[in-house]
Amino acid sequence: DRTMPVSRHTGQIPESTWTLSFREMTEPWKGALGCLGVAVFFAMTIGIISWQALEQSPEEWVLRGRDAGMLWERGRGALLLRALPAGRPVLAIAVGSVPATEPPPPRDHCWHDGGQFCYSWEEDAELRLSLEPPAVPGTECYGVRWTPLRPDVTLKDCFSMANVSWYGGPSIRAQRWPLNGAESPAHPLVSGDLRANPDGFGPVLEKYFLGSTGVTVTVAPDMSLLLSLESHRQFCLETLAGQAQPLHYQLCVSADVAAARRHTASAPHLIRDFPSCRSPIWRYHGPEGSAAKIKRGLRSLVRRLKRHRLQEGVVALGERSTTVLAATDLVPSERRKRQTLVLVEPLELSITLSPYAGVTSPLFLRSLHGGEAAGYWLSRQPRPGGSSIPLLTTWKGQLCARLNVTSEAALGWYLARARRLQQALGATYVAFEGVEGNSFLEQDVPAPAKLAGDGYTEVLAAALATLGNGTIISAGTRSSHLPLFVQMSPLRSDWSHAGLKGLIPSVLHYSLLGYNFFIPDAVGGSMAGATPGDPELFVRWLQIVTFLPVMTFGTPPWLCCDAWVLNLTRQCIQRHRDFVVPLLRKYSEEWQSLGYPIFRPTWWLSPTDPVAFTIEDEFLIGDEVLVAPVTEKGQMWRDIYLPGEGHLWLDTNTDRVFDGGTTLRNYSASLAEVPVFVK
Repeated sequence: DRTMPVSRHTGQIPESTWTLSFREMTEPWKGALGCLGVAVFFAMTIGIISWQALEQSPEEWVLRGRDAGMLWERGRGALLLRALPAGRPVLAIAVGSVPATEPPPPRDHCWHDGGQFCYSWEEDAELRLSLEPPAVPGTECYGVRWTPLRPDVTLKDCFSMANVSWYGGPSIRAQRWPLNGAESPAHPLVSGDLRANPDGFGPVLEKYFLGSTGVTVTVAPDMSLLLSLESHRQFCLETLAGQAQPLHYQLCVSADVAAARRHTASAPHLIRDFPSCRSPIWRYHGPEGSAAKIKRGLRSLVRRLKRHRLQEGVVALGERSTTVLAATDLVPSERRKRQTLVLVEPLELSITLSPYAGVTSPLFLRSLHGGEAAGYWLSRQPRPGGSSIPLLTTWKGQLCARLNVTSEAALGWYLARARRLQQALGATYVAFEGVEGNSFLEQDVPAPAKLAGDGYTEVLAAALATLGNGTIISAGTRSSHLPLFVQMSPLRSDWSHAGLKGLIPSVLHYSLLGYNFFIPDAVGGSMAGATPGDPELFVRWLQIVTFLPVMTFGTPPWLCCDAWVLNLTRQCIQRHRDFVVPLLRKYSEEWQSLGYPIFRPTWWLSPTDPVAFTIEDEFLIGDEVLVAPVTEKGQMWRDIYLPGEGHLWLDTNTDRVFDGGTTLRNYSASLAEVPVFVK
């Protein structure tokens, strides 16, 4: 029905009449009218507040895609990512660089483009959200870009751990799986040496984080950032103070955590030939005073290995032993090569180099001849008219210069020297330590653009890959596609997360980031810990590394333990050769074609089961073998989660069969066995 408008008197109220009438009012009437006005004012105010509370949601959609959307939460100033159509919470990002109480308007200066949202906080920062083309079907991606509007603005976004388990990012000293249990103040998101800086980040690092809700956070590779980890609360990405840098990252949403990891797999890989390394590796810890003493020590080690029926694998020389031998054997000769090979036959030899040279070493002094120092070693940026001065740093307690990887001449000289030394000593493998870290950042010196962040590690890894698939490096960042083995960080000789408990989290972390070909630390740990020489620790460690790419020994079993452990070591080496190596070859091919990790967390087969998100003491090899070792001292039983509802698992020790998607309580795991199940 159409309603007739109410007629209103359009003329103004005569001012004189209104004033005269008001003046003629008695005082009581004036008071009553005043009270009525106050009451009306309060009623209107309460009504407006009530309307805002009822009608205005604390969350406001700012950008919607097909499968997800982003909202702004007024109360705490946070960006929310939700999956559609049900609005499943995926991610909450607390914004720390702008006023939380000032909400963006429903429309913005990008309103004409439905794929973007833009808003500026006056004199603080500008936010730009954008829908980005999906890399693969089944995923939806959003670009998040903050731009500071003043030089002194520091941008900081914090990603909540509430109901989200996080994986990826940097390796740390006491590795956790997921990262939620880790604690770290803000550090540059750059790889580092945990021995030199145990509170910093480790040598394997990617600017990639994976959440159990099926979300990934990928930081632009050229971003220089700080990362902080606040245990069970959040992790934060923060720009460097005073540099007016933007903060740019990409969010991608998939159906679940396993789908998100599969969608970010970078396949096909560039590897034409897989890295190879014989197992086990026996580290040489004998006399190092002279070449003659080293050779006698090598002969003694090989004799003992033969005597204990362990004469297979590789004998690994450290950097000091390699340097001593290099001083006498740098010039290749067939006679010298045969002598060295005889030292370790039937085993193979691995040598160790680094990109460092002591300032008093013959290597560094020789390079100074002809004025080549400025080109061969990292240097401080010279002042106008000045000359370059090598950037001196410390390496293993010595004052050193570091190879300049931006110089083609320096890289060519270094690689030629490594090949010459490898040939002279008859080494099958060459390990390179000290690949990680940013020497300029450590000394607060401006770095060349090519070496910003982890540029040094990336450039050097690419160069070392040209030496062949017997190359081992100590770090990995944006180099998982290269045919290189990565040496894991040293662990403590104890049962803590800095020791044995950190081994499986490290395996899962390396493999998640694409570094499937790694060499774990020596059985029992190589750093002093609370329980050195503990036979039980040695056995439990041995049981885990049996199922990893390479087995490594620092302390031989005949020195730490009794004949039973020695015999167990032989059995584990044989099991690795006969059972594990064929599995690794099979899943290496899958990794090359699809980019899937070889060593997988239990959530790979149970991507929606919250129980699987926090299991840090089990791992899968591919989809078909589950390893559930003991990592607690004195424990002879454990709970075992069998992933994959609808699958069946066979216990290789007892031939019993169990359903997937269940937990076996108090399952037997005596010191003589490790629970292993085949799907």
